[in-house]
Amino acid sequence: MYKKNFIALLLVMFFLYFSLISCFANSESSTVEIDGSSTVFPISVAAAEIFRETHPKVQIPVGISGTGGGFKRFIVGEIAISDASRPIKDQEIIDATENGIDFIELTVAFDGLSVVVNNSNDWVDCLTVEELHKVWDQGSNINNWNQIRSNFPDIRMNLYGPGTDSGTFDYFTEEINGQEGRTRSDYTPSEDDNVLVLGVSGDKGAMGYFGYAYYVENTKRLKLLGIDDGNGCVIPSETSINDGTYSPLSRPLFIYVNTSEILRKEVYEFVKFYLENGQMLAEEGGFVALPQSMYDIGLSAIANNK
Repeated sequence: MYKKNFIALLLVMFFLYFSLISCFANSESSTVEIDGSSTVFPISVAAAEIFRETHPKVQIPVGISGTGGGFKRFIVGEIAISDASRPIKDQEIIDATENGIDFIELTVAFDGLSVVVNNSNDWVDCLTVEELHKVWDQGSNINNWNQIRSNFPDIRMNLYGPGTDSGTFDYFTEEINGQEGRTRSDYTPSEDDNVLVLGVSGDKGAMGYFGYAYYVENTKRLKLLGIDDGNGCVIPSETSINDGTYSPLSRPLFIYVNTSEILRKEVYEFVKFYLENGQMLAEEGGFVALPQSMYDIGLSAIANNK
């Protein structure tokens, strides 16, 4: 009888021991999942890689399903952070509220949405907003460069742009075509900007658009165009994006953080790191950094929700 009790006691002790080991291991290893905009992706990836140098047991996967795709997951509580190249929409806020998701909007950088062509294109350096509208508007049948201007060569034009889940798509269509989502359908879409870079760089007659950072990473493969909104041609650069002269395609970039997730130490510390190093991370990703005061506002916001 004593032997049976002793064996039972040993089994209980082993069970408790391994339970404690499992709990300890789980407390040391955790995940902060991010998804959303491929434009914001380079900033979040840089933040994740540098943060993990001192927090190696925190896993930070970063997806690129597009701003809309990220919000679809964020508003149902699937991810802690959503990268976004546009503000959250009213309906997305309503859906988040219905699902019990509260959030903080944090601006992390400025971007200048960039129109690019193939590097061998030697006939255009600047397009007007009106010309972009004629090319990209719903129902447009322009498919040759000489349809834009008669002095352009007789070369077929192939278009590359973000897919409909992209915040860049939403922003471009609203600013250029006057209505969010209004666009011609016969172009090559992708939520992954690297796919668009490959398309434009491999096609002499190509035109495409995406975030400024993807041009900066591929300056030898792409030609950047200036845009004339009626006040002269302006090429996107850190200066023209920051001072607003690159108009109308300058825009802020965001991350959205689930406030309940901030209660997790690893999430709070990661977002705190993100904002404390916001200027460096923005520049590392090829974007224009915010004034430090704007990052400080974000730091106060997450501290008040801790």
